[in-house]
Amino acid sequence: MNTVLRREEKYPMHHIESLVYANKFQQLLNLDSYSVDGTYTVRSLYFDNINDDDFFDKIDEQELRRKIRLRIYNPNDKTAKLEIKQKEGIFQKKRSLNISREDAIELIKGNNSILLKYNNDFANEVYGIMTMEYYKPKTIIEYKRKAFMAKENEIRLTFDSLIRATESSFDLFDENLLLNPIADENYVVFEVKYNRFMLSYISDIISDIDRRSISSSKYCMGRSIGYPLYL
Repeated sequence: MNTVLRREEKYPMHHIESLVYANKFQQLLNLDSYSVDGTYTVRSLYFDNINDDDFFDKIDEQELRRKIRLRIYNPNDKTAKLEIKQKEGIFQKKRSLNISREDAIELIKGNNSILLKYNNDFANEVYGIMTMEYYKPKTIIEYKRKAFMAKENEIRLTFDSLIRATESSFDLFDENLLLNPIADENYVVFEVKYNRFMLSYISDIISDIDRRSISSSKYCMGRSIGYPLYL
């Protein structure tokens, strides 16, 4: 299991503006390990319980909230990341475990018991939550990401664009999955993720962004069919 505790700030940008900032960071930082030709695809399937509590906790900006998801980077991936992302005050805590493609498919079908074979405290916790609270797949979100890293403080700077989603199919590994745009094609979410403190040379660049950080959730954006009045 991998655990990350960090702060996150999000800023909306126009595509042209994102290119300007990405060019600045490219002079100083390395692309992250997933990058192919500068970008890569992120596809996540989000689960929620029968009352959609995770959705409404985000909408209501509850101090303590969580999201449970499966994440892949290519439909041909042999594994998927099972993740719980929890908001705890100003920090985001993300725990993850790689599970096999076959087990991810079983989990999507509702066979939560496959998690027990991992003999892992995190897998057991997810099994308990999903079973007792009747978690089911709710939406798949996909987007293009350009990401930079500063190893000195595990800082990640990401630009997410071409955000698409579906609430009608939960086939995470479908190469031809039909996805619908849920944001303007020029809309980009710039995220700053860091542990403990921000490095000054990065902070100086970010300080030029003339707007406040937003509380944005791609999961909530993806529920546009089920809850259009909240978006």
